[in-house]
Amino acid sequence: MKQVLISFWVIFLFANTICGVMASAQSITGQNEDRHSPLIWRVHDGKRPLPPVVTPPTYMNPDQPATPPSDAVILFDGKDMSAWRTMDGSPAKWIIKDDVMESVRGAGYVRTLQGFGDCQLHVEFATPTPAQGSSQGRGNSGVFLMGIYEVQVLDSYDNITYADGQCAAVYGQYPPEVNVCRKPGEWQTYDIIFKAPRFNGHGELIVPAFITVLHNGVLTQDHVELTGPTNWCSRSPYSIHPPKLPLALQDHGNPVRFRNIWIRELPATPDSPACRKQLILGDKILQRYVGAYNNPYGGQVQISLADGQLYADFPGGSADQPLYAESETRFYSAFVDAEYEFELKNDAVSGIKINITQGGWGEYSRKK
Repeated sequence: MKQVLISFWVIFLFANTICGVMASAQSITGQNEDRHSPLIWRVHDGKRPLPPVVTPPTYMNPDQPATPPSDAVILFDGKDMSAWRTMDGSPAKWIIKDDVMESVRGAGYVRTLQGFGDCQLHVEFATPTPAQGSSQGRGNSGVFLMGIYEVQVLDSYDNITYADGQCAAVYGQYPPEVNVCRKPGEWQTYDIIFKAPRFNGHGELIVPAFITVLHNGVLTQDHVELTGPTNWCSRSPYSIHPPKLPLALQDHGNPVRFRNIWIRELPATPDSPACRKQLILGDKILQRYVGAYNNPYGGQVQISLADGQLYADFPGGSADQPLYAESETRFYSAFVDAEYEFELKNDAVSGIKINITQGGWGEYSRKK
């Protein structure tokens, strides 16, 4: 009887040990699988598993920028910042030296003059050396698709911070699959595929944004679905915005350097109406076009401005047609086949020419 009891307890303890090991293994496996879900973790959760560290490939020559494809829009080639503005549309205050663009503490974010939606983006960056600070205070910047959806830039080389704030994270939502950061001062690459969200005519989200990121040639974000705009310490839902908006780079107080920035617009889809080139000019420039314009036959068009967007309103006809800029004076409508050319005299707007459905240009004089 005693031998039977001993055998029973040996079997019981062995079974419990095996079950415990299996349970722990399942817990770890499940935790690793679930670390990618942004909705089961608090934003910037310190308990969220960190991505494993992986050495990036060496095929990229860190001393030579990658050659852009022939159909790319060059956003920065080391010569000037003509493609960039501050967020309010004024000239950018970042510095250029040695063919490199460098963020300046207190100068604010910079954004592209042109707006983009679906795109392939290439960015090369280097965090400061010698490294200073820790966690989010070390080599911090960010690449903001449409100025809203951030891929984090950070010195994550031997630098611990929360998982969804590491370099190559979709900030506040998805940690990178792996940490492939190079040492401070070494050039690194982002290759990003971005699919913009789609909204219907009622402002309701019909398709969320998706993003894929290769960091130093390694896949770190695999077509992940964004839950909405990326934020610090908060999560917010989508809200309707234009189909094209500027790319932005963040000034976070650290002198992060950038070079060789180019972008390819991906083919437009039927639910992405603004597929032509689009410039984002800012309220200061757009405000000068606001007002009423008359033609000799009694017709009138009213140009208004709301939330950085020009609108054309024909009384008794098309109302509130959004206008998109191709230059500082030439605009087009995304929903009606119409071209708008504002006329300037001594830098003041004197009139507008409008061509609707290729029916010929009609001239309107600014109402005084």
